[in-house]
Amino acid sequence: MYKRILLAYNGTREGRIALFECAEIASFVKAETHLLAVAAPSMSMYVEGFEGNVSEQRMAQPQKLMKNVLAEGLAALTQRGYAVTGHVAVGEPVEQICRVATELKCDLIVVGHKKHSRLGRWWRGSISSNLADHAPCSVLIAMTPHDTPQAIESSA
Repeated sequence: MYKRILLAYNGTREGRIALFECAEIASFVKAETHLLAVAAPSMSMYVEGFEGNVSEQRMAQPQKLMKNVLAEGLAALTQRGYAVTGHVAVGEPVEQICRVATELKCDLIVVGHKKHSRLGRWWRGSISSNLADHAPCSVLIAMTPHDTPQAIESSA
């Protein structure tokens, strides 16, 4: 079934739900598990020819934050007895998730999902839906209990 699983983890409530769903699946199928945190690139990376003065400390802040998020996710899993390897990447999330999944030869990517309004999804985009279009392997989108169809129907 699945031999290598990559979980894209961002520390959110939805990410924590995906974290434990991924761990249970990996344990059940005895898959090698990788946890990936993706830091947003600094704005200076987007401006061609930018020669401004951006401090190293300011450029390192997103990476430091995601290293902390990764450490929290790794600790949560190892405390529960799961074996997992951590990775940090910098860049656009979908690109980095696909790149790491390809490099590690993963056959499943797991991500959390936060329900957005149609306008919010149009404005910000949806990592999970974009990932489903570009992933080199299967994608499991872990829904929060609030996002499930049963929860939506019962709240109506």
